Amino acid sequence: MKKVFVPAILAIALFACNGSDNKPATEKKPATAALSADDEKALTLISQSGCAPTCHAIDKKVIGPSYIEVAKKYEATDANIDKLADKIINGGQGVWGDVPMTPNPALSKDDAKLVVKYILSLKDR
Repeated sequence: MKKVFVPAILAIALFACNGSDNKPATEKKPATAALSADDEKALTLISQSGCAPTCHAIDKKVIGPSYIEVAKKYEATDANIDKLADKIINGGQGVWGDVPMTPNPALSKDDAKLVVKYILSLKDR
């Protein structure tokens, strides 16, 4: 009897712990929405400029504030988008503390606005 019982228990244990996702559909994480072409370009610009991960991160303070903190501070109005794009290009200091933000003069105004729009879209994430 032991010869049948032990392998049966082992088989059941292996089947129960096989690592497959046997959760009901309601417990699975929802699929992440695909990024738009503008979001992908903004992320590329952010990484090429050295903003992330050197000075900023999406969800935590590094040297400067997280992008989510920025998004919560500013509404996505045309005036704020323009003002923040100028800050990205020209740099700044004093809004988030004494550490100055490095300017990005090589970034075009349109590209800076694209970055700002992406950052401000993170408000509800």
